[in-house]
Amino acid sequence: MPEIDNPLTEAFYYILLALRRPNHGYGVIQEVEQITDGRVVLGAGTLYGALQTLQKRGWIKIHSADLDARRKKEYIITDLGKQVFQRERARLEELVENGKIMEEGRLEN
Repeated sequence: MPEIDNPLTEAFYYILLALRRPNHGYGVIQEVEQITDGRVVLGAGTLYGALQTLQKRGWIKIHSADLDARRKKEYIITDLGKQVFQRERARLEELVENGKIMEEGRLEN
């Protein structure tokens, strides 16, 4: 049975999002920083450790590897990774929706 963790770490969430199309490591770092307006900056060690874990779990796979460019690899999210991402997105949407209780003044003291 493949491993499906929820909740995802913020790094895993944004890496999966950045891999909705083929992307290499540095491209993922740049895209995550752009998506989050600079709030999330992935270090190389964090990214490459996460990529290894995501591959082991079957959530991403190597899309292509350029053997002439120092093993530059492009990764892409798998169908299982998309399922994991959608489950996490639904969980986060539920959190936001339930948080509206605070705005509506429905909390009991």
